[in-house]
Amino acid sequence: MAANDTIADMLTRIRNANLARHQTTLVPATKITRSIAKVLREEGFIAEFEESGEGVKRNLVIALKYKGKNRQPLITALKRVSKPGLRVYSNRKDLPRVLGGIGIAIISTSSGIMTDREARRQNLGGEVLCYVW
Repeated sequence: MAANDTIADMLTRIRNANLARHQTTLVPATKITRSIAKVLREEGFIAEFEESGEGVKRNLVIALKYKGKNRQPLITALKRVSKPGLRVYSNRKDLPRVLGGIGIAIISTSSGIMTDREARRQNLGGEVLCYVW
């Protein structure tokens, strides 16, 4: 599979692992998947992530979080916004609010990948990568 959209691939893997109630999921490690995993961890959507494998075949092992005794996934939805065929950019004034601030938008800015809240605080716009709630 020649997936050139590593972000969509990552979101799909997390989505599938969540639905199957897996404890962890493997995502190919790239700079961007690392940054997104970091944001997800900081926002409390995933428990932890670490790298495994060596050389080119490095993977991120992402530990998922569930709540309650029937293990509801913390992540209800992951939605890719900016796709390779249609990039979505947003300046600092029109940064999206996900579900009125309940969810987060992950933005790729000139100073790295961050949440919409963080980008607003730093007065930055950028490419809207995905929504998570």
